[in-house]
Amino acid sequence: MKLAILETGTPPGDLAGTYGDYPAMFHALLGDDFDFATYDVAAGDYPARVEDHDAYLVTGSPAGVYEDLPWIGHLLVFLQLARGRSKLVGICFGHQAMAQAFGGHVEKSDKGWGVGLHSYPLVRRELWMDDGAATIAIPASHQDQVVLQPPGTDLIASSAFTPYAGLAWRDGGAISFQSHPEFAPAYAKAVIAPRYDRTPEPDAAIASLDAPNDNARVGEWIRRFLLS
Repeated sequence: MKLAILETGTPPGDLAGTYGDYPAMFHALLGDDFDFATYDVAAGDYPARVEDHDAYLVTGSPAGVYEDLPWIGHLLVFLQLARGRSKLVGICFGHQAMAQAFGGHVEKSDKGWGVGLHSYPLVRRELWMDDGAATIAIPASHQDQVVLQPPGTDLIASSAFTPYAGLAWRDGGAISFQSHPEFAPAYAKAVIAPRYDRTPEPDAAIASLDAPNDNARVGEWIRRFLLS
């Protein structure tokens, strides 16, 4: 399967040198069963045709989907063009971009930053999910949130802090998650440092990342979805 990573941001500071960039993180999460390509959409880089790839995965970004930046508008249009022609996966900013592109709404949350290891109860199981535990624990790093669920979607994961934590489109062609299954715990800890003074209980958030996570489980869900 030809899987294109739509790169919408880069790790802060020099963290990419230690932990790799976001496409490398997704390659590690999803394994070698894909023909990976990367497009720096924040720099205006896109495939010549939507049909050039079987699926597109939209990464996290420091930007907000509501910002008046030309590249964000171009991304939302591209997602609208790709829907129904290629499979779509959104992670964090990608989750928000898909919601915004397809009739939902995203805002900067008055709850502030969500960081550390977050638990998300599952409210629905799709065919590409397993029948394991009813809650997943995944690193989070976001301030924006989906506040209006896009039409034609089912909620698959929800928490008190993040009501729209996971979405599946009923046409079977798209899924998205607010959390970061591609973040290794050490990297998730490292990204807290630049916003330490703005993070509620940063030491507790860092400590939470020592607990077991479900990154590999959610990574397998994404693999199953893409390969189904």
